[in-house]
Amino acid sequence: MSTLRPSIPFVLAVALGCSAAFAEGPNLGKPIDPADIAAWDITILPDGTGLPPGSGTPAQGAPIYAEKCALCHGENGKGGRNAALVGGGPLDRINAPKTIANYWPYATTVFDFTRRAMPWQAPRTLSNDEVYALTAYMLALNKLIGENDVMNAETLPKVQMPNRDGFIIRFPDKI
Repeated sequence: MSTLRPSIPFVLAVALGCSAAFAEGPNLGKPIDPADIAAWDITILPDGTGLPPGSGTPAQGAPIYAEKCALCHGENGKGGRNAALVGGGPLDRINAPKTIANYWPYATTVFDFTRRAMPWQAPRTLSNDEVYALTAYMLALNKLIGENDVMNAETLPKVQMPNRDGFIIRFPDKI
């Protein structure tokens, strides 16, 4: 019975040949232009970093909600085909419904999610002003801001959400 033992020069030749082949690359695609990346870099941090210009009030958000959100989330955010956005008691049981008032830790996260994912059939189609207005409307329905409060890049991060301390911060240096 014999075992094959590759020689050291053979192993080095294969390793060098492979590294040269990988260095050239397969020439697939093209480099991404930074301007193309910027259009998709819409991240908003809890402290408001990344919030775009614009503003909105609950009164401006009500008709937008009625037109683009009520079909799924119900009248006044109380639930429909999809989750309720308003109400919800404490999260002391496994099946407790999660709403904006009892779950979301930051108002900026509500804005970020709405801008990225809503309306579900046409995400990223809302203007910044529409998203600020919808966020203001949802926050007012949950009695987290007043009916006349204006939400913008300066005021939105200041909204104190009831469950702000209900999470373990994964990246505390980003807050």
